[in-house]
Amino acid sequence: MVSEVLRRNQHMQGFVVRGWHRPLLAGAMGVLMLASGSVRAAGASAAAPSDAASEPVLTAKAWLMRSQAAASTRNYQGTLVFTGGGAVSSSRVAHYCEGSQQYERVEALDGESRSMWRHNDLVQTVWPRVHMAVIEQRDPRAMFPALLSGSGGKRVLEWYELRSLGHDRVAGYDADVVLLKAKDNIRFSQRLWAERQTGLLLRSEMLGLNGQPLESAAFSELSIGVKPQPEAVVAAMRKLDGYRVLRPTVQAATLEGEGWSMSSLPPGFREVHCAKRSLDPMDTPGAPTVLQAIYSDGLTHVSLFIEPYQPARHQGEVSVTIGATHTLMGRRDDYWVTIMGDVPPETLRRFAAALEHKR
Repeated sequence: MVSEVLRRNQHMQGFVVRGWHRPLLAGAMGVLMLASGSVRAAGASAAAPSDAASEPVLTAKAWLMRSQAAASTRNYQGTLVFTGGGAVSSSRVAHYCEGSQQYERVEALDGESRSMWRHNDLVQTVWPRVHMAVIEQRDPRAMFPALLSGSGGKRVLEWYELRSLGHDRVAGYDADVVLLKAKDNIRFSQRLWAERQTGLLLRSEMLGLNGQPLESAAFSELSIGVKPQPEAVVAAMRKLDGYRVLRPTVQAATLEGEGWSMSSLPPGFREVHCAKRSLDPMDTPGAPTVLQAIYSDGLTHVSLFIEPYQPARHQGEVSVTIGATHTLMGRRDDYWVTIMGDVPPETLRRFAAALEHKR
C-alpha cells in the first residue's frame, strides 16, 4: 500500500474527485443532456409540454458549457453529507470565484480534523492534530477527465442511457432528477439531482447492479450566490507556522516507460492520467516510488497503483468494499498492485487480468 501520508491525502482528494468536485459534477450534468441533443433553458419544466413552444432551446454543447460555468463561476457554500458503507460523514464546502481565480474550502466535520484549501491548481491539505500539511499541484486532467476534450461527452452515452425522473427538492432548491443507466454490468448507474436555475449538482447516488443505492452525497444546506471570500482561503493557506509541510514531487510517467502495459481495457475505459511520486513523505532521493494511472469512461474512474513489494506490509491478496468503492490488492512479481474505483468488483478483476509486467 502507498504510504500513510499519501493515502490520507488521496483519500481527501478522493472525497472531491469521486463525484463531488464541482467542475467534474457540472461536466457530468452537461454530458447528461447530450443524450437528447437539446434541452430547455434553465427553469423550464419537462412536465409541461404545452409550454415547450415558448421555451428557448439550448444545444447539448451550450448546456455543457452552462453547467461548467455554474460550477466554476458561481459562489456558493454549504454542508455536504455522505452516506455509504454503513457510515455517515459531513463536510463544510465553499467555492468562490473572482474573474479567472478559483478558490475552494473543504472542511471535514466528522472524524479526524482535516481541511483542504484550493487556489486554482494549488491544493493544500491540512491535519491540525498532527500539525502536518501537504501541498500539491493538481493535474487538471485528473480533476476533469475525458469530459471537455474531443468526443468524451458523446462517448459517455455509449455506455450510459439517460432517463428523466422528473423534479424534486434538495436543500430548499428545486431540482431536475435524472438517471444515468449503465448499459452493462461493468459500471454502476447514477442518479443525479441538479439545481434547476443554475445547473449546480445538489445530490448524487451511486446505484448497485440491483438498483439499490450504494452511497450518496447531498447538500443538507446550501447558499448559492454568496459573497466571495477569497482572502479567507488565501489567508488560511499561509498559516503554516509550526506545521510540518510536505511537498511531494509528482512526475509525469507512462506505464510502458515503467515496464508495464495493459493488454486490453474494459469497454469504454481510457487512460486519462499517469504519474509517479515518492513513497517517502520527505522526498528523499532514491526513495521507492508509486506509479499511479487513472482510467475513465468519461463519468467514473478507476485508479491503479504499483509500488515495490514489501513482505512486512503486503501479505496475500486483499479485496475491500466501502460503499460503492471497491479495492483489489495483490502481489505481481516484485511489486504490490492496488486497483480501486467506484465500479463492480468484476471490473477491477478485468483491469488486473489486463495488467502485464515486462520482465
